[in-house]
Amino acid sequence: QVQLVESGGGLVQAGDSLRLSCAPSRRIFGTLAMGWFRQAPGKEREFVAAINWRSTSTDYTDSVKGRFTISRDNAKNTVYLQMNSLKPDDTAVYYCAAKFSMSVVTTQNEYDYWGQGTQVTVSS
Repeated sequence: QVQLVESGGGLVQAGDSLRLSCAPSRRIFGTLAMGWFRQAPGKEREFVAAINWRSTSTDYTDSVKGRFTISRDNAKNTVYLQMNSLKPDDTAVYYCAAKFSMSVVTTQNEYDYWGQGTQVTVSS
């Protein structure tokens, strides 16, 4: 069983930045596509950002383009989500996900492994 462990969430003010990190509980070999999703209170979980194995391709939901950056360190099997210019609408539980794939994966049903989530709260 593989678990993904997120860290870096917290309470910030609008306009601040946060960096989320996600790493597996044990080393996973092979190719991994990784992504970030979020779920706000009363809403369904939605796609935020994704990155392929070689970091040659990324994808973002429109609402975070230009503000969020997904990156990864394959030596550490860790994915990051740098979040700048945070807004109250970004308040949610953020989940990372992983799938054995060489392509970018944006559909949550395709992911094999999920973290338990980290809370991000942005006050106005």
